[in-house]
Amino acid sequence: MRFPPQFLDELRSRLPVSEVVGRRVKLKKTGREFSGLSPFNKERTPSFTVNDQKGFYHDFSSGKHGDIFAFVMETEGVTFPEAVERLAGLAGIPMPKVSREETQRDERRKTLHDVVELAAKFFESTLATRAGAKARGYLADRGIDPATQLKFRIGYAAGERYALKEYLGSQGVPVEDMIEAGLLIAGDDIPVPYDRFRDRVMFPITDWRGRVIAFGGRALEKDVPAKYLNSPETPLFHKGATLYNGAAARQAAHNGAQIVVVEGYIDVIAMVSAGYDAAVAPLGTALTEDQLGYLWKMSDEPVLCFDGDKAGRRAAYRAVDLALPRLQPNKSLKFALLPEGQDPDDLARSGGREAIAEVLASARPLVDMLWMRETESTSFDTPERRAALEARMSEVIATVGNEAVRRYYKQDIDQRIRALFAPAQFSREQAYGKGRAFERGQPRDGRRPARNVREALAPMSARLGASAMVRGYKSAVPPREALILLAVIRNPWLLESHAEEFAEIDFQHPDADALRRGILEAGSHEAAPAPEALQDSLSRRGLEGLIARVRAAITHSSDWPVLEGAAEVDVAQWWGHVVTLHRKKRTLNRELKDAERALGEELSEANLAWLRDVQGRLAALEGTEALIEGFGASSGRLSFRGV
Repeated sequence: MRFPPQFLDELRSRLPVSEVVGRRVKLKKTGREFSGLSPFNKERTPSFTVNDQKGFYHDFSSGKHGDIFAFVMETEGVTFPEAVERLAGLAGIPMPKVSREETQRDERRKTLHDVVELAAKFFESTLATRAGAKARGYLADRGIDPATQLKFRIGYAAGERYALKEYLGSQGVPVEDMIEAGLLIAGDDIPVPYDRFRDRVMFPITDWRGRVIAFGGRALEKDVPAKYLNSPETPLFHKGATLYNGAAARQAAHNGAQIVVVEGYIDVIAMVSAGYDAAVAPLGTALTEDQLGYLWKMSDEPVLCFDGDKAGRRAAYRAVDLALPRLQPNKSLKFALLPEGQDPDDLARSGGREAIAEVLASARPLVDMLWMRETESTSFDTPERRAALEARMSEVIATVGNEAVRRYYKQDIDQRIRALFAPAQFSREQAYGKGRAFERGQPRDGRRPARNVREALAPMSARLGASAMVRGYKSAVPPREALILLAVIRNPWLLESHAEEFAEIDFQHPDADALRRGILEAGSHEAAPAPEALQDSLSRRGLEGLIARVRAAITHSSDWPVLEGAAEVDVAQWWGHVVTLHRKKRTLNRELKDAERALGEELSEANLAWLRDVQGRLAALEGTEALIEGFGASSGRLSFRGV
């Protein structure tokens, strides 16, 4: 009996190898694989391995190797059709009725694969012609170089109404095949079918084997009805069961890469270009149940990376609702919110891999996103509102399908609710348990503390939660770094005696570091160039954009060292103070992170004392910022107020 390939693929996707094998072999997970004792030979040391991502088992003791069908055949002594029937019963899928018509449909799919592949090659070749100049310009503006265009097989659909249709016709492709493949628009009210994609940059969409099955087209004109247009549903393409870059991401995930879900084609390409090869995207819709299932086959905890605006948060919250009923032990999601107004493409171009890494490192577990959604826009200042929150959280937790996961979600949320509604004063035993000997901020005379440790579990405000500080990468150059850079540009004579010191300053922002390198390179050709000469040299190096970004960070009246007329004696005094301050603050911020990490790992008197000491030193250091206001008498400092 011959089974349709789609049916066998469905069984493989529904039944991980570990689930089938686990019915007979006790498996233990180690890294990305499972191991256990061989079901084919008697042994004491496990030599049998299962890899769900590859879809195979391997027995080193006997050399046997195969997929779920081979395992059932080997262990149950049945034929292939019988193995398929048993696995279909296990998966709850009815057996297909293999008929002559089904065989013909299978052959039809093969034909459609050939048609879509021809279309992909045509779009690729059109991009390289004179007609594709506008599309190449768009791709260049988005930072997508020719090598990346080839890697993703990006193409261009010309603006003519019948360009693709005429080409495929010249290759002997019937119009009916073009329509069925989703390449033409046809209908009873359309006398002559015409190209679906016109004047669009084309992104081929592949199946899990890497074969082109559909396209996404990005319009180049602003007044078109749809900015992005995908292929319709076809015998090859089911939008809700496909992920852009899915085949390549699956291989990358097998090699250890983190699965990251972003929102669109350009975002995926930007992530891959920045070194995140396991980036994928849904195809213009919210994440579906099938797509979530595929993600969990590739990774236990894929990261969903959404824009930090309201639309991005809504998408994150929809994913929370989708995932909750399907959570399993060790199967969940993490969420990374980007700085507002930036997508992964913006972030990759402005800050590179480091900026993306910072955002992903701040990714939060699903339970945090659930808590944020339920508490971010509501106050709980009355008993009724508090009761409503408890009732709502109980309803949501009840949707968690797995009993063990549901129990732990209830424990976690109950703890958060108790912390949120806890009285301001509580005993040391309540805070730390019996035998713990201190309270945060508790005076030794027993008076009520100003704050307590449990405040750390209270929800952050919407404004704070949306800030770059919480979300990760800071898109704006820190003001002090901007001030140091512009002071050197305005006063190049600083390079005579402070070049080495300037070169060793630890800048946080990559743009600040890039501009510093440009200044040092430009200033190395002259002992002390004039400000105008230095700025001209930086402009010739293409750094005007960076200078503009840095200037945008200068907004305060104490920024007088970058203004015209600042006296050298004042600038020199200011320089020594601000560089020392910058170094100390960077050092203390690193120590603060270490102290916070230590307190999180062990709530002890010593770690709390360390944290409070660092916070105190930081506060004292920030107080010295005001000393800058005392500088500048020789420059007529008072005249700069309000600038």
